[in-house]
Amino acid sequence: MGIIVALLVLSVLIFFHELGHFAAARFFGVQVDVFSIGFGKKLYSKMIGKTEWSLSAIPLGGYVKMKGQDDSDPTAISYDDDSYNVKKPWQRIIILLAGPFANFLLAFLLYFAIANIGVPKLLPYVGEVGKDTPAFRAGLTKEDKIVQVNGNNILYWENIGKNINGDKGDITLIVEREQQLITVQLTPKIIEDKNVFGEKITRRIIGISPLGKQTTVYFGFIDGLDYAWNETKKASLLIVESVQKLITGVVGTDKLGGIITIVDVTAEASSAGILALFFFTALISVNLGVLNLLPIPALDGGHIMFNLYEMLTGKTASEQVMTYITLVGWAILISLMMLGLYNDINRLWGGN
Repeated sequence: MGIIVALLVLSVLIFFHELGHFAAARFFGVQVDVFSIGFGKKLYSKMIGKTEWSLSAIPLGGYVKMKGQDDSDPTAISYDDDSYNVKKPWQRIIILLAGPFANFLLAFLLYFAIANIGVPKLLPYVGEVGKDTPAFRAGLTKEDKIVQVNGNNILYWENIGKNINGDKGDITLIVEREQQLITVQLTPKIIEDKNVFGEKITRRIIGISPLGKQTTVYFGFIDGLDYAWNETKKASLLIVESVQKLITGVVGTDKLGGIITIVDVTAEASSAGILALFFFTALISVNLGVLNLLPIPALDGGHIMFNLYEMLTGKTASEQVMTYITLVGWAILISLMMLGLYNDINRLWGGN
């Protein structure tokens, strides 16, 4: 069941991406010949107007084939009025941007839905206090509620670490214990740790863990929009930083995941509940949007670069150059997909 949900999620993400291209193309009067979810053998197809809507056997992506635009044959150009080729470069760029934009929009809508379903957050109650830690020496005990850190009000557990690491030197806590407020001063301990990318970092801790009390936070309409915007922006920056660190070698290529990892994690998220599934689907949608903007030929970003070149120089790249660069782009994409698949299989066999 989890795998079926995962494939449905991937299909929805692909559909939204291609729907963005389709809508923008039709807005500018470009004929769309094929709208396909998946590649390979067509399992189902139906002509609606002049567009063939298809569901294909390999659910690893999808495509919109516009009149006069064919990645498999860059020389297949049409100069009819409803062709992609005759549109101005800025119009083509909008058509290309519409796919990634649709993915960002979908992520935004998912985060907005999460805000209205309710976001579970840990309350700032102390659970365990580590021995020989700043919190232990300062007298913090189980079930203490941390109300303030250095004068900043604390609503949720996540705010504690942010405030401790946001300041330097000693910190002052206001703690609620048995309906009384107690002021506690302590010096955080500096430890070496690793961030989400595996890089060595230092951070300040006081030696406490959460009690586990939760509340569900519901956002109003305006606050929900703000939450959705911030979460979409945060996810986008995380993906951009991940790509940057992968390119520069900070993150090893062995961390690159393929379709098996995506399906596996999506299946796990679906079994964890609707919120987990929405969170992960939003992240994958942002990931799809960001990666498609990379300046790699055969991706939207690569085509955008070609059109920017035409806007700046007033001329298109030669057919020979277009063909060569497109082939290089496909080689890069296939290599990345094969590397991700290799890593997936390696992890399944216990190699990592």
